[in-house]
Amino acid sequence: MPTVAPDDPFGSEDPFRGMPFLGDLARLIQQQGPISWDAARQLAYSIASGGVSEPNVDPADRFQLEQLARVADLHVSSTTGLPTSVTGRPLTIEPVTRTRWVSATLDAYRPLFERLATSLGQAGPGSEPPGTEVDPFEDPAGDPTAAWLGNVMQFLTPMMMGMTAGSMIGHLATRSFGQYDLPIPRPASDELMLVVPTIDAFGEEWSLPANDLRLWVCLHEIAHHAVIGVPHVRRRLEELIAEFVAGFRPDPRALEDRMSDMELDPSAVGDLQGIQQLFSDPEILLGARRSPEQEQLLGQLDALVTVIVGYVDHVMDRMGENLVSSYGMVTEAVRRRRVESSDADRFVERMFGLHLTQDRYDRGAAFVDGVVERAGTEGLDRLWRSERELPTPAEVGAPGLWLARIELPED
Repeated sequence: MPTVAPDDPFGSEDPFRGMPFLGDLARLIQQQGPISWDAARQLAYSIASGGVSEPNVDPADRFQLEQLARVADLHVSSTTGLPTSVTGRPLTIEPVTRTRWVSATLDAYRPLFERLATSLGQAGPGSEPPGTEVDPFEDPAGDPTAAWLGNVMQFLTPMMMGMTAGSMIGHLATRSFGQYDLPIPRPASDELMLVVPTIDAFGEEWSLPANDLRLWVCLHEIAHHAVIGVPHVRRRLEELIAEFVAGFRPDPRALEDRMSDMELDPSAVGDLQGIQQLFSDPEILLGARRSPEQEQLLGQLDALVTVIVGYVDHVMDRMGENLVSSYGMVTEAVRRRRVESSDADRFVERMFGLHLTQDRYDRGAAFVDGVVERAGTEGLDRLWRSERELPTPAEVGAPGLWLARIELPED
């Protein structure tokens, strides 16, 4: 086995031998671990801010949102019967800029991105397609050039992962109102961020009353916070997302195979749209493929997320009509916006196993309506009582089955 000098992390297989500049760059990238977080932050800040300096949140806006949040907190708590605090301390609102949101979100999602990077860095048995014999020093087809390129990509993966994470979070910052546009748990805290520039820009675009929109967002964020803050709901959601992210497996031929399947020609102008769609798929961009374990997890994750978003919409409708004078107009605008997501949003959702399509919202609403019709709001309150009472994938489409099961005595 070749010895590796302390300052030579690549050893005799260094693809940059004889190219000092590229070798130094690769070493710098590798020193940051599985992901280049410096690259991620710089790119995310640039996208989120549009490359210009953001002004601080106006103190008057901060004061108004704090007042609205207190009203929303009281109504969410009384309507759901759930505590809105996950730490026992009072809930507080933190109005932030997009770049501040980026900084906090990169920190919050860092464990998920690093699990993904680790899973894609696996090279042991089971990481290759079934029936494939792998020579660790040569391309399976025996092409030394392909083997060299494979080594190059391995060394550059931390930079690619950093750029991917930065692009994803930067684009999310331009659309997110707060922390729960994607129902992904964050480290336990009772400080909720609201992205003031994004909320205000959306209100101006749709000609919505500013105060009504801000109150609507406060209600929506705090309702999500209450549901996802239920300990067993939070734990189950964290487990499912983390296991899904860790389930990707490296597939160096993913891009080549998909381009062949789609008969794309990178040099053809007419194929540019197809190429853009190709690279909006995380499995292609990151050289990954889904594993059978992920397919099994998707049903459980989809069921839980579908019920959460359906329940929050139901709670919003119960509270909103009496609190927000233009509730119908604001709700129509926001709900139209969330199903008209960009490719960047869909990229994030696919990477984390979330599928927030209109069909999911409709299924969530149908489940909640079915429970209320059969058992009233008292029956609906049982959704979050224990992990046993969380609906299964089959029960999301049949609320009567869920009600029948939870009435059975525990084993």
